Amino acid sequence: MRRGIAATGLIAALAMTATACGGDDTAQSGSRGGKLSGTVTFWDTSNDAEKATYEKLAKGFEKLHPGVQVRYVNVPFGEANAKFKNAAGGNSGAPDVMRTEVAWTQDFASLGYLAPLDDTAALDGEDDYLKQAAASTKYQGKTYAAPQTIDTLALFYNKKLLKKAGVGVPTSVDDIKSAAKKIKSKTGATALYLRGDDPYYYLPYLYGEGGDLLDAQNKKVTVDDEEGAKAFSVMKDLVDSKAAVTDASDGYNNQLNAFKDGDVAMALDGPWSIEGALQGKEFKSDKGNLGVAPVPAGTSGGQGSPQGGWNLAAYAGSKNLDASYEFIRYMSSAKVQQQTTEKLSLLPTRTSVYEQQSVKDNQMVQFFKPAVEKSVERPWIPESNALFEPIRLQLEKVLSGKAKPADGAKGVGDAYRKLLKDYK
Repeated sequence: MRRGIAATGLIAALAMTATACGGDDTAQSGSRGGKLSGTVTFWDTSNDAEKATYEKLAKGFEKLHPGVQVRYVNVPFGEANAKFKNAAGGNSGAPDVMRTEVAWTQDFASLGYLAPLDDTAALDGEDDYLKQAAASTKYQGKTYAAPQTIDTLALFYNKKLLKKAGVGVPTSVDDIKSAAKKIKSKTGATALYLRGDDPYYYLPYLYGEGGDLLDAQNKKVTVDDEEGAKAFSVMKDLVDSKAAVTDASDGYNNQLNAFKDGDVAMALDGPWSIEGALQGKEFKSDKGNLGVAPVPAGTSGGQGSPQGGWNLAAYAGSKNLDASYEFIRYMSSAKVQQQTTEKLSLLPTRTSVYEQQSVKDNQMVQFFKPAVEKSVERPWIPESNALFEPIRLQLEKVLSGKAKPADGAKGVGDAYRKLLKDYK
């Protein structure tokens, strides 16, 4: 899951100066007479529309284990990665359990910050996990997290605005361009909000042109192939033609507000924004006005969206690992995943949860489950999260006209070869 990406300067500043919060190094912990005790500090990275639900679910662990206090801390997504590294690397203030974006797991594990979960209470019913979700939890043959949710991007659209404009749901970027003038003239809205601030949203355009970031199996950089340059070109053309509006910063909130207020008719987004969108004036009184469709195909006929999601991991230096393992088991259980889906429409990572009637009846799950099954797995390598910053830098240059699409793609490729020493 992605909700925005912080600039390199901000990340570096956080890593240097962030004050670690969360864990209490002096707290009593462990197991007394077979009963868990002490404190489990949980860093949750969910957004404003989700965090109340996650806090309530996390506190539910205390009812099962009265001797344990759950200290819930909501950490903004854009700060969480650097803040955890700062705390874990300094061996002070790191949480016992962290909700990590799927691309962070191998990174944290490679640094020795995560405790292996194999043969612990944290992993319960591993055969029940979706294979693609479980793949993001592995590093060098060991399991370092339990998959909590899985997601991908889709096209959110305002049904009433498209109907008023007399256009169908676009299935390609060419459809968006051809519908844009009608949408503007009939409704006053811009057709699409294009995330120019977050490189994660470059991926559907890259996949749409038949490209990919890397060929991990052959250790080859592919983002600067012709397809990568074409993806930049397509995004630039959507903005220049005024089919799309973009922003270089705070794109998550800007996009969500523009969509839920009816300023744009469409946006690429994920399940994490469903609850937020439904609070807007366009959907609050008519939830059925929110439409969801596959990401549009590219000009080359390709189509795809990235696999995202969240995992639960234990800090290797936790003073209460027994309780932390049990907390991860609880938060990734079928029961809690079902409750999460019922309240937030987020997708479970357990196959058994999809058999529950309340989950079967969830319209967003009905769409996103097939979309997730067809989503493109990212390379599960320690550098996976670091692959985004070079894209962000070049995307800003391309969309602002400071660099040509081909130069932007080349810039990303050059940065990757410096980052990945053994890639050609």
